[in-house]
Amino acid sequence: MIIAFDFDGTLADTYSCIEDAFKRALEKRYRWLPGKALWAKLLTKIEFQFERPTFGKHKGKIKSPFFMRTKFFETWFEERAKLSKPIDDAPELLKKLKEQGHTVISFSAEDFIDGMKVKRLKAMGIYDLFDDVIVFGRDLTIEEAFKLVREKYGDDIFIWVDDKPWRFIGHGDENTEYVWYYFPITAKFVEKKREMLALIPHLHVIRDLWSLFDVIKNVERQRRSAKEKA
Repeated sequence: MIIAFDFDGTLADTYSCIEDAFKRALEKRYRWLPGKALWAKLLTKIEFQFERPTFGKHKGKIKSPFFMRTKFFETWFEERAKLSKPIDDAPELLKKLKEQGHTVISFSAEDFIDGMKVKRLKAMGIYDLFDDVIVFGRDLTIEEAFKLVREKYGDDIFIWVDDKPWRFIGHGDENTEYVWYYFPITAKFVEKKREMLALIPHLHVIRDLWSLFDVIKNVERQRRSAKEKA
C-alpha cells in the first residue's frame, strides 16, 4: 500500500508551540520591540485564522501571502520546528510501516518558504524515513500532487492520513482510503461542520496513529472479500 501522511497536526504537534515560536522569533528579529508577549498572542490568533478550513474548496494553487516570505517568518518556522514534538512516537510508526513493505510518503501543504518543509521534516528526524516528499500549494494543486503519486507509484491502495479532512473532499479515486487523524486543535474546525464528513467516502477516524494498523488490516480484509464476491 501507499501510505501518505500530512505533517502538521498529524505526525507532529506543531500547533501547541506556535505562540512560543513567535516569542522566540520576535526576540531574535525585533529585540527592541516592547510587549513581545502581546505581539506573540496577536500573531498566534492571526495564524489560526489561516488554519481555518474551506470545505470542498481546495481545488487550486495557493498564493503565498507576502508577509510569509519575510525573514521574520522564516525565523518563526525555524523556531517552530525546534519546539515541535512527534505525535504518538511517529518516527517508530513510519519505520514499522516501511518494515511491512509499504511505500511511505510525506504528502502535505506548502510552507511558503522554499525548502522549509524539508527543513522541518529533517529537524523532526523523519525526512529519511519517507520514500518521497510531495508538497502541494504554490506549484502543485492537491489534485496534481495526487496524480503525481499515481504516476510514480501506480494504482495500489492509497491510504491518506491527515488531521484536516476537508482536504479529502473531491480528491482521490476508488482506490483511496481516507484516514482522519483526530487532532484536537484542528478537529474543532471539523466539529462545527461535521455534516461535511458525509462527502468523504471510505472515511476512517483514528485518535492515535498506531490505530492505523487496524485500518490497514480492515481495508485488506474488505478488499479481499470484495474480490472473492466479484
